[in-house]
Formats: sequence, structure tokens, C-alpha cells
Amino acid sequence: MGRSKTSLPSSLMSPNTNPMTRIDTCFEQLKNKNRAGFIPFIMAGDPDYETSLELLKKLPEAGADIIELGVCFTDPMADGQTIQQAGLRALDAGQTLAKTLQMVRAFREGDQDTPIILMGYYNPVYSFGVEKFLNDAKGAGVDGLIIVDLPPEEDEELCLPARQAGLDFIRLATPTTDAARLPLVIKNTSGFVYYVSVAGVTGGNTGATPSVQEAVSRIKTASGLPVAVGFGVKTPEKARETAKSADAVVVGSALIEELAKALDNNPENRDNVTKPVIDKARLLAEAVHSAR
Repeated sequence: MGRSKTSLPSSLMSPNTNPMTRIDTCFEQLKNKNRAGFIPFIMAGDPDYETSLELLKKLPEAGADIIELGVCFTDPMADGQTIQQAGLRALDAGQTLAKTLQMVRAFREGDQDTPIILMGYYNPVYSFGVEKFLNDAKGAGVDGLIIVDLPPEEDEELCLPARQAGLDFIRLATPTTDAARLPLVIKNTSGFVYYVSVAGVTGGNTGATPSVQEAVSRIKTASGLPVAVGFGVKTPEKARETAKSADAVVVGSALIEELAKALDNNPENRDNVTKPVIDKARLLAEAVHSAR
């Protein structure tokens, strides 16, 4: 990758056995209730810090079991146009990684239970400084990381230090992750495995149900971890269908689209932005929770 590796002592070259995290606890509770979890994604700082924080605080009451909080970046290669635009709005509003961690700290003042995962790219973390980022993220109340452009071959960069810091490191598996590749993908993964149900960017159509079911079963057997399915789940119907086999369903673009429409309809009134997003999240959560 053209960078020097994060320096790790030999004792940190493999992850330790960490105590149960909020993510582990959440999935255990979901299993006991025999239902899938709902994982909404929003972009931190979209359309501005205050509105984004308000959304974040309202999502648990709307049914979120875990929340993915996007870290804006100028080159989001894995994201479709909807989330790209969300990142640009956040950047234009002055959002930074430090402000995203500040947002998590503010959220934790009123919620100590809902797991929060930061999802994004390695460049902002690398620029921030890996050690400082992990210390600040853990202190803010972050539970896990999804860094889409760090493959397993780069685990020493962030994955292993994150595991040592007590943060789950969630890896993506895709329809092209074959039997030879899967063991490497899941080797240092913790929390859950995120199955990308389409070969493409966020917001595309979800894969056919039988292939998703087969992939979820295969990944669960190989990893022993819960499997969340995302990329392209937009409607309550599709969320319900996906939740019949997945341990959790991730929805991002559908919520961001609601936010974008609200901004278009109320360009001068940000107070009206959160309601349609939360209403959509509530519908999706109800569909996921009632699937079984």
C-alpha cells in the first residue's frame, strides 16, 4: 500500500481474547429473541453536525439495534452516488474525524447500550494517527470499525491494533469471496461479518434471496460469527425477506435518500429533515423485527 506498517510488539501480532463487547451482547440478545437486528447507516455530519447528531440520538428509539456511522472521505470508492453525496454534504459542512468522535461522545451521554460502528476508509484514520484514533475512538464509546479499503493482508495496519484496543473489526465478504479466500477474510474478524449482497457499490439491488441465504449459511459456518447483510436493501419488503436468513440487515442509501429529499423540500428548514428519515427507519426496523 506504499506505507510503513503500524509498529506492533510481538505480543500484539494476534488479537487477544477480548471480553464481550456491546456488539456481542446485542447479537446474543437478538438470538434469544429469535429475531434479526436492524442496522441503519447515516453519514456523520450530513447535512450538518447538529442535524446528524439529532438523527443519531433518535435512531435507537426508532428500532436501531446497532448503528453504522459513516466517516466522510473525498474518495469513497465503495459507495454509490447517494452516499457519495452525503459525504460531500458532510465535508462541505466542515465534518472531520475528530467531530465524528465528538458526536459519538455526545451520543453516549444519553445511550450506553446501542453499539456504534464507524464505517469508512483508511486515509482519515491514517492521517489522524492510528494510535491516537484508537485511543480516542475507544474513549468516545465506539464499538467497532468497518474500513472498506483495508484487506486482510493489511491487518497489522489497523485490524490487530483495533482488536487489542477492544474494538471489533468487521470485515466485508462479497459474492466473489470464494472458499479459498474466505478463511483469510474472517481470520481476524470480530463482532460480525458484513455480507455485501451485490457485486457493486452501495445502493444497488440486493442479490437473489436463495444466493443470500446460501452465502449467510456458508459464512456463519466458517466464521462462527453473526452475519449482517447490506448494500441495496431499500424497502421494508426486502428488509423483511433478508431478515429471514440474516442475523442483521443494514440499510443506508434508503435513509440517506429520505434525508436528501427532505433537504430538497425544505432547503431553509433543517428541523424538518429528521422526521422522514426516522419514520423510514421505524418502518424498516418493524419489517426486520417481524420477519420470523
